[in-house]
Amino acid sequence: MKVTTFISALLRLTTVLSLRGVGKSQHYDDIQSGLFTPPVKIGTRASAWPAHEIAALNAARIAGKTDDQIRKVVIDLLVFNCINSYI
Repeated sequence: MKVTTFISALLRLTTVLSLRGVGKSQHYDDIQSGLFTPPVKIGTRASAWPAHEIAALNAARIAGKTDDQIRKVVIDLLVFNCINSYI
């Protein structure tokens, strides 16, 4: 059995906003609307986003995906994270 380890950098809010090209309010509105993944807690007062999630969602936007298609990408990313958190 082959075990594959997936490692993704964790990016803080200012980096995520820069990569997305949106402001903080729009970013959090997108999370509430299901158009972006919620952050991962990395400490009691710190959160970050896995770099692969930013890349996947930016690629979906660049490809011209609709909001409903992007919501599907968000769900797929969340499922991927849930499955991998138990491995």
